[in-house]
Amino acid sequence: MRNALLAITALLIPAAFLPAFAQAQPANYPSQPIKVIVSVPAGGGVDTATRIVAEGMRQRLGQPVIIENRGGQAGNFGAEAVFAAEPDGYTLMASQPSPLTVNALLYKKLNYDPAAFVPVAIMSTIPNALTVRADFPAKTVEEFIAYTKANPGKLNYASQGTGTTSHLTAELFQSRTGAKLVHVPYKGTAPALKDLIAGHVDLMFTEIATGLELHRAGKVRILAIAAAQHYASADEIPTFADKGIADFISVTWNAITAPPKTPAAIVNKLSDAILDSLKSNDIAARFRTLNMQTELMRPEEARAFIAADAKRWAEVIRTANVKAE
Repeated sequence: MRNALLAITALLIPAAFLPAFAQAQPANYPSQPIKVIVSVPAGGGVDTATRIVAEGMRQRLGQPVIIENRGGQAGNFGAEAVFAAEPDGYTLMASQPSPLTVNALLYKKLNYDPAAFVPVAIMSTIPNALTVRADFPAKTVEEFIAYTKANPGKLNYASQGTGTTSHLTAELFQSRTGAKLVHVPYKGTAPALKDLIAGHVDLMFTEIATGLELHRAGKVRILAIAAAQHYASADEIPTFADKGIADFISVTWNAITAPPKTPAAIVNKLSDAILDSLKSNDIAARFRTLNMQTELMRPEEARAFIAADAKRWAEVIRTANVKAE
């Protein structure tokens, strides 16, 4: 009876008064441009990846994909906007891990629930790497660990800011090795790398996509990569596992998520378009030039991936008592 009444009501109420998400039937989706809110300023890794994928989405979905950068507060501003959007598939979020994993533990109050976002795809992953100034006396991970233990509290490391991946990776490294390092937070990657190159700080955990060319130019030195396996673009650089430091994994990733309660049919249609884009030779090649690895996860796989990463960093945050500035 209830279902029959709902069906009759739907026939009687003009379509203009129905909720937007009710009108967004998968068969007709998308029938208008899709907006992707990128939770960082223009020019960063997630912004670049999103613009590449957006072109593939446009070709496959037949609608423009508009990029809107809304950075600030470690991705919180962009996440708030998407969280409040209609779950109709026309507003999506592209983000780094922070708003989906660690911000709930770093900020006293959020105007969104990270767990409520609906994962659509992980566009790319970029392992983080232990990167030291070019003239650092240690040439290997083993030498580096020995040096830190011989000089506790005397080495300083740069990060993109408190609570960022580079900061948390350094905290994880200290817990795994017993090293004692001094944190020097910066406002973003560029100023931190500038001081690392200049030798004003001793080390930084950088995304390999950012540090690799500097490493090959001799401006910094990468000692090891925090990944489960060797990085395709830099097979000559060892992983921490190669050096006997097990379960030291730190990967920055770029995800696309949808507002809470977005219908599965719409999510799957978006996922199909993104995965098909990532499989194309053109987009895969463009990602390789950026030293990014494409990922081909279905929405349920992306959800499990994000949950596992959130659990890893939650343990680090609690152990190190990290607080947002």
